[in-house]
Order: sequence, then C-alpha cells, then structure tokens
Amino acid sequence: MSDVEPAGSRPDPGDFRCSDADREKVAEALRSATADGRIDLDELHERLERTYSAKTYRDLQPAVADLPGVDPNLPTSRSASALQHSGSSRSLERVGGKATSGSAVAVMSGTLRAGVWVLPESFSAVAVMGGVKLDLREARFEAAEVTIVAVAIMGGVLILAPSDVAVVVDGMGVMGSFEGPREAVAAEQRVKVRVTGLALMGGVEVKRRDVRPSRRQLEP
Repeated sequence: MSDVEPAGSRPDPGDFRCSDADREKVAEALRSATADGRIDLDELHERLERTYSAKTYRDLQPAVADLPGVDPNLPTSRSASALQHSGSSRSLERVGGKATSGSAVAVMSGTLRAGVWVLPESFSAVAVMGGVKLDLREARFEAAEVTIVAVAIMGGVLILAPSDVAVVVDGMGVMGSFEGPREAVAAEQRVKVRVTGLALMGGVEVKRRDVRPSRRQLEP
C-alpha cells in the first residue's frame, strides 16, 4: 500500500506553530540585515515586533520575505503531519522559557492570562469577590511539572487546559466548589499541571479546551 497522502489531506506547514528558536533565528537574521544596511532601525523595530508576536511559520515569513538568503525553516508536509499526530512532541515543545509573572490576583475585579505566556513552576491565582481566568492553550511551561495554587473567596478561578497537558486537581471547596477533570495521565501528556488550593464560598474550575484549528486546516 502506498504511503503517499492525498494532496487535499496534507496539512499546510505554514499553519503550524513556530517555536522560540524559530523566532530567534528570524530575529538574528533581521539584526544582521540591519548591520548590512538592508533595513533601517525603524524597520528593524517593526519587524522584530512582528517576529516575536508570530504564532505560526506563516506569520514569520513576511518579516524576512524581501531579504536574500533568509529561510524561516518551514517543516515539510510529512514532518508537519507527524507533528500534528504526535501528542508527546507537542507537549514537550511547550517546556522552556522564563516566566515573567508568578501570580494573578483579582480583588473585586477580573484578571486574564491568555495567549503566548510562560507559566512558572509555581503560580498563584487569587480571586476575592472577583474572577481570574488562566488560559493555558497557547502557554509554555517553565518546567515539565508545574503547580497552580488557586484561591477563590466569594469569587472564581477558571483554568482552560489543552488535551496534551495532564491535569491533576486536588483542591478543596468549603461552601464552594473545586472542580476539574478526573482522568488518568496519558503517556503522550508529558507536561503535568497540578491545581490545588481552596474555594471558600466561591469556585475553582478546570476545563478542557483545545485551540480551534484554523480555517485552512479545516478545508478538505
């Protein structure tokens, strides 16, 4: 049987997530281009912002499209397909980076951590008559095992966790609720997030949510 995939079923490599190393490679190429006089300092600043905010390989390309000899190293369709079906690879790619914040606090207000951010080995989420939302779907993790201490006092803490990350919930609710998935850790879940703490007349909840595929990935 042939192992050649039908053209319509191949994932577009440009839609796959780039890594910090990919961003740094493009950033270094931009600095070299500035030193060579190909782009000026204003362009460098603009392109670096675009580079460090890039989420996919396709996002990286415009920053260097007009520079000779610079390639963002797009994966091949076959390697991208293998990455798409390898939960352990996706999970391990999440580990690394230095956290810039160790807590999220909401007192009679709301606090959100979402998008691309780095979760430290120990993180505190405190909601007092307010709400804290931690979205881990695009997060990186400082270590392969991290702990979130969630405290909700007449407030709420909501944590959104993707399926390639293992979650262990062992907090306590007092006149409140401390809820999350109760499931065995799968072999491909190489990152583990422990959620502990207290819900006092409030609620802490962990929900499974994955990043929605792009429209291009949904097309046949």
